[in-house]
Amino acid sequence: MTSVREEMGAFAGGDDTWLVERFEEHRGRLRAVAYRMLGSLDEADDAVQEAWVRFSAAGADEVVNLGGWLTTIVTRVCLNVLRSRAARPETLAGAHVPDPVLSPADGPTPEQEALLADSVGLALLVVLDRLTPAERVAFVLHDVFDVPFGEIAPVLDRTPEAARQLASRARQRVKAAGGREPDGAVAAQRAVIDAFFAAARAGDLASLVQLLDPDVVLRTDGFVAGAATLHGAETVANAALSGADPRAEFQPILVNGAAGILITLRGRPAALMAFTVVDGRITAIDGITDPHRVRRLLAEPAP
Repeated sequence: MTSVREEMGAFAGGDDTWLVERFEEHRGRLRAVAYRMLGSLDEADDAVQEAWVRFSAAGADEVVNLGGWLTTIVTRVCLNVLRSRAARPETLAGAHVPDPVLSPADGPTPEQEALLADSVGLALLVVLDRLTPAERVAFVLHDVFDVPFGEIAPVLDRTPEAARQLASRARQRVKAAGGREPDGAVAAQRAVIDAFFAAARAGDLASLVQLLDPDVVLRTDGFVAGAATLHGAETVANAALSGADPRAEFQPILVNGAAGILITLRGRPAALMAFTVVDGRITAIDGITDPHRVRRLLAEPAP
């Protein structure tokens, strides 16, 4: 797959290196915006590429705030994608689990850190998927990237006050969905997750329940038979016990900067599990159980 940088260089033909250099100064932020808007790494890359095409065609020599101008372009592209999704909703066997950014257990690359700044856990992306396109744009731009409502309003064709109300409504929906700040220390998260899998293998239901928040939610993509979304500590604990496979091997991995697990069977990737740990208890588990998708995500080049 051709990278965005390679496509930019080919488009410029080597004659407009300065255009590529100016765009590169903002590429990381643009991809971070698009990823939060869309929850898809491929679609985020497409949005950034579209911004490059428009920028290279327009030149934008007279643009004073190039970063803001490019952010507006990317946001418009993302808004069109979100509206298209809303008009043609997918029928999935399970929950939609957005693309995670995967990193080795010893830490993400600097570019991955930039992409994941400002707490973009997988559970938050799941919640953002439930917002309307306008709510998501207003929330992401203002609450995550500190874009003033006066700049958000024209993108949404709303007044600044209407954009403020959209962000406020989105904020309330995120909070109502349990969008709490996760524990910051990866080592502490890892200790809870390791205890969870140890209890599952030991068949220790009581310990599992203690490690789970009473309102924990388990979401999977539905590839494996069974309910795709489960709620409550006892329900999730029983599911963990019934789904335990003695052949499974667990490899520590970072999922969106938080402690997660890659599950392999006979050395082959089988599933990815992202955990949200708050106050020492697991509040959300998001699983991708389609092995083809897992392999694609593992092969994804570093952002």
